[in-house]
Amino acid sequence: MNKRDPTASHDARITPASKSASEFGAVALVLQGGGALGAYQAGVYERLLESGIEPTWIAGISIGAINSAIIAGNARENRVARLREFWELVSGNYSGVSDPYWTGVPLVDSVHSCVNQLAAARAFMQGVNGFFAPRMPPPYLLWNGGGATSYYDTTPLRATLERLVDFDRINAKETRLSVGAVNVRTGNFAYFDNIKDQIRPEHIMASGALPPGFDAVEIDGEKYWDGGMVSNTPLDWVLSNGSGLDTLVWQVDLWSAHGELPRDLASVATRMKEIQYSSRTRNATDSLRKVKKLRATLSELLALIPAEIAASPQAQLLAAAADPALYNIVELVYRSATYEGQYKDVEFSRRTMTEHWQAGYTDADTTLAHEEILKLPCIDNNPAVFDFLTKPAQPT
Repeated sequence: MNKRDPTASHDARITPASKSASEFGAVALVLQGGGALGAYQAGVYERLLESGIEPTWIAGISIGAINSAIIAGNARENRVARLREFWELVSGNYSGVSDPYWTGVPLVDSVHSCVNQLAAARAFMQGVNGFFAPRMPPPYLLWNGGGATSYYDTTPLRATLERLVDFDRINAKETRLSVGAVNVRTGNFAYFDNIKDQIRPEHIMASGALPPGFDAVEIDGEKYWDGGMVSNTPLDWVLSNGSGLDTLVWQVDLWSAHGELPRDLASVATRMKEIQYSSRTRNATDSLRKVKKLRATLSELLALIPAEIAASPQAQLLAAAADPALYNIVELVYRSATYEGQYKDVEFSRRTMTEHWQAGYTDADTTLAHEEILKLPCIDNNPAVFDFLTKPAQPT
């Protein structure tokens, strides 16, 4: 096992992780987009916090950006309460039938599917409390902007973010925060990062502005849409823009790349969404493993050369590309029940929110039982990828 000091040669702007949590110098929490499924991420975070695993870097897209901002924008002791306040706000009165009569009542799958679809339909028609509301008049009666380019108004989300998130805390860089969006005019992907940017509510809203439901959000003269249109998981950003610290990455996905063959048009629509928004972690990590091995070898080589050569411009250029950091990537992927259907990402009922939150908590608990995730990987298996929720469990 690699015995390097995990806090050596790190970016001083990133607070190192608690050494009691693991052998890693930093902990990154990577949160995928997925609308109403995002309560799963809140459950994961609650369990991690109970275990003393505190992220030093949080990166999110879409609903993952909202969860990220709530976590980074609150003191440690208030984070779970703020997450719960958000999810109880958006899940209030949106079940299609009255939640108090259905929450906790066992349902067969066919009935459960109907209840979920009614809840999704109600969100489509009435909007979601504290999040978005239907435009009146509707966009097809408007011209040239001013609401003509989206079905919903996200002004309620701004008010929610301003109430639940301390942006001064985020910009004090106590915890690194990154959120992804796509430039509407150029089509280029962009990350807003509190290391280089002053994060405001519009950065978080832009990351979740999925058209045509939500309008593009203007930031410094440019309009941005949901980052999930290009990449729904900010894993590449975390792995390619690290601080030089050995990093434990918790990748919390809301869409599974693996699934069953569809049996009808409804399940085709569900599977299409899952494939479109899921992560390609295996491909990304296989490529990264090759690059990391070359960079680690370069670091070792530079340590062997004479000082006068190491001081040359050519050697300094190579040193900037070298990266000796080690990574463990721990995957937690929400795997939805078949009754949830193609609109599971807009089904904001209290019952379903509670189910998602509990699923995240339980999956994190299952994963934390494997202590090897907190151990540094060997250089030849860097990054090491762990998934204990599918069979057979790995690292790869």
